[in-house]
Amino acid sequence: MHSKKEKTVLKAFIGSILILLIPMTSFGQEAKIHSHNDYLHKAPFWEAYANEAASIEADVILQGNTLYVAHEKESIKEGQTLTTLYLDPMLKAKNLGLGTLKPTLLLVDIKTEAYSTLDKVVEAIKPYGALWEDQENPFVKIVISGNRPKVEDYPKYPFPIFFDYQSIQDTSNLPLEKIELFSLSFKNFSQWNGKGRLVDEDLTKIKSVLDLVHGLGKPFRFWATPDSKTSWKALSELGVDFINTDHPYAANAYLSNLNDRYYQTPNLRKIYKPTFERDGISGPVDNVILLIGDGNGLAQISAAMYGNGNQLTLTQLKNIGLIKTQAADDFTTDSAAAGTALATGNKVKNRSVGALPDGSPAKNLPEILSSHGFVTGIVTTDNLTGATPGAFYAHRTERDMTEEIASDLAKSPLNLFIGGGKNDFTRFEKDETINLSQAGFHLTSSLDALAKSSSEKVGFFASEDELPKVMNGRQGYLRDATKASLQFLESKNKPFFLMVEGAYIDSGGHINDSETVIEEGIDFDQAIAEALRFADQNGRTLVIITADHETGGITLPQGNLNDRRVELEFTTEDHTAIMVPIFAYGPQAGLFRGIYENTAVFTKINEVLSPYLK
Repeated sequence: MHSKKEKTVLKAFIGSILILLIPMTSFGQEAKIHSHNDYLHKAPFWEAYANEAASIEADVILQGNTLYVAHEKESIKEGQTLTTLYLDPMLKAKNLGLGTLKPTLLLVDIKTEAYSTLDKVVEAIKPYGALWEDQENPFVKIVISGNRPKVEDYPKYPFPIFFDYQSIQDTSNLPLEKIELFSLSFKNFSQWNGKGRLVDEDLTKIKSVLDLVHGLGKPFRFWATPDSKTSWKALSELGVDFINTDHPYAANAYLSNLNDRYYQTPNLRKIYKPTFERDGISGPVDNVILLIGDGNGLAQISAAMYGNGNQLTLTQLKNIGLIKTQAADDFTTDSAAAGTALATGNKVKNRSVGALPDGSPAKNLPEILSSHGFVTGIVTTDNLTGATPGAFYAHRTERDMTEEIASDLAKSPLNLFIGGGKNDFTRFEKDETINLSQAGFHLTSSLDALAKSSSEKVGFFASEDELPKVMNGRQGYLRDATKASLQFLESKNKPFFLMVEGAYIDSGGHINDSETVIEEGIDFDQAIAEALRFADQNGRTLVIITADHETGGITLPQGNLNDRRVELEFTTEDHTAIMVPIFAYGPQAGLFRGIYENTAVFTKINEVLSPYLK
């Protein structure tokens, strides 16, 4: 027995182990984890228990009067017994209230003679009755596997002894009340290596055995399965109740949030199919629309496409390239440096918004073009003081200088702004909305009013604080804002430049949320459709679509085109340095093919508009 002080110290120590072992995000899962050969892990029982394994396997050898945990006699280590590695830790977890205390199977795989070893197991578990005192919902059941007594002898063994039945040849007259689960070798059904997909013939075999066992009201486990994410997912979807793994942490981390990463788009959105009448011609360009999907890498675009019935407006385009995204001081850029590279053609330090490495202002496209008779505007789903929109009007060395960035908007030559975060302009000592009005901006109350405004400069704050995500009520805003902006800019009868940002694709990558990535990607595509529709009608407009960087390190392991389901797997909650796609449509769109630095986007835009800049 332990003293009260010893229990407190022990509880704190074990609790610290559990904190280290339990994944930061843990959600319920349908398939349960079976920790195969658990005794080979660095922390037997604790690692499996911390990762919510519902079944924990220990190979047991009776030598002398001791139940050792080992695969064969040659690997026996003194002190590593069924009691020390499993029964004692389980009792400590129960007594100290550690972990979930969900029902757990201790699968005892007997490697020596069945009857004598099992008799010793029955004797060894007697002091641990607290583990199964609630026989309706016991914390632990002992399930005998490996060498077992004859099936007709199963009922002779007392609670909590149950058995792992390993045959489906004769299932009549079985003592089902003493059989906890059925287990079979996966290799008897398939030679699948856990990559790609199971062949139809093997799927039929597996479904047949699952139907049989589930028809008996019992759970099922395969052993000798491939131990990979693809395998865990496939077996889980087939209805295998216990997923065999040597990697309980990785299996739990993968399976426990699979439903959150596997997303099905509820509604298809119509796409716009361009005419291509002026695409790629060498004719003049009067207007440039630059659309930036924040964090929108190739995987994000693919996920949105598959989610939207395997098509986007964006994926209709033909002139495609890739851009490199490094910052001046870092291999992996942030939005401030990447936005500044696109807006000014300069590599700058991360966190810099329109400021060169020495702190001096970097001249941006609206500043350059306005001096040559262009009208210019920015639209974003972010706060207007965000890093990407800020790069097109502000000059600050730190993206968190919200007050100073807000003050720069009134000083900019922009003719139009639309975005969220009005509070960023009113919560400091100076009310920047007054300065905006004094600078000539007519602050409208709606997108419709902005579109029809005869003022030279207009602005629309779409929200007091952050705008909501698409699934929280922002449907159609970016599309409508793009359309209103184009209507306003076109009415000025001057060449124009418009930047449109879809900001929340990046947010989905940061929080590893598949729904946000896909829904925001499809929403961004609706704005792209408005830009391309305008370009087709106008004939002298170049549309450029790209990203500032990729966010989340996303891959797409699986999906289903028929029901628009896509699995996204994230490797990070941060940005990555993967090249991002760039698409162009309209006159001189071919100039944007190839692989080049993000700063070249600025250079190429200037080249396209060079007749105006002489």
